[in-house]
Amino acid sequence: MKHKTIKWGIIGLGNIAHKFATDLLTIDDATLHAVASRSKEKAQKFATKYNATEVYDSYESIVKDPNIDAIYIATPHALHKENTLLCLENGIAVLCEKPFAMNSSEVDEMISKAKENNVLLMEALWTYFLPHYQYVLDLIKNRTHGNVLKLEADFGFYRAFDNSSRLFNKDLGGGSLLDIGIYPIFTALSTLGLPNKIEANATFFDNGTDSSCNILFQYENYITAHLKSTLLEDTPTEATFYFENAIVKINSYFHAPSTVSIIKEGEEEIIEFNYKTIGYNYETIHFNNLLRKGKIESDIMSFQFSKHLIRLLDQVREVINLKY
Repeated sequence: MKHKTIKWGIIGLGNIAHKFATDLLTIDDATLHAVASRSKEKAQKFATKYNATEVYDSYESIVKDPNIDAIYIATPHALHKENTLLCLENGIAVLCEKPFAMNSSEVDEMISKAKENNVLLMEALWTYFLPHYQYVLDLIKNRTHGNVLKLEADFGFYRAFDNSSRLFNKDLGGGSLLDIGIYPIFTALSTLGLPNKIEANATFFDNGTDSSCNILFQYENYITAHLKSTLLEDTPTEATFYFENAIVKINSYFHAPSTVSIIKEGEEEIIEFNYKTIGYNYETIHFNNLLRKGKIESDIMSFQFSKHLIRLLDQVREVINLKY
């Protein structure tokens, strides 16, 4: 598969699938081969827009297509495990949108199946692969500005409550924590590691879905991460690292293609990364390369990292008493 063009399928054709498909068109050695939706009309419309060859009106049908190399799963959170296992059982590599699944036991089951069937599986947390984020990770690793003393990261936007929307549907894993709170938590985990102590509090909509969540991770040497997610207000959606010798801020929106500000001795330098895409191509190119090399696990978004991430989400849910 060294020079093989990777033929992709997509399960679930909502907003994020459109972003993935848009950036897939920018990758020379990859193509959208097939799409699947419970609505044939929706699938056909999507396929026409992004030049997909095959259209399926069931997920069970798309996994039987012998020409598919990999499937991107963009269904609601609560369906991730079921959809992933279906693909893995049919020998198809899976890039599954975040959060990987609803809880640790589901993620463990998915990873076990990937290992058992020797099939590539990766959680699609695109931020990890973006150049500006890798730039900040290098600053931390190389201690360019000394050690990190504190992290502040928020993700918030206002949406009027709509009980029919996936975003507010508890049965589908809706709410601020799993949908957007995962990004500040991911930022803390990928830069500071696992915390020694977790504190959290949350507010809830009438249907029991969390509307906002404030989290404090405490580490050794008094290092802290102050994290926030909310569906009640627009927030800066920035990630700010307080180093010994500088402040480094990933500007809005930190989880997506952005700029980085370095503030030192009263001077601010803004680093540009000249993004030309939405940003989903970076994780896709990485995944394609893994597939060509016959790997079943990413060296960046590893199984262990995904396990740690979902367990942190589980622990926060336990603290705020959020049950699905």
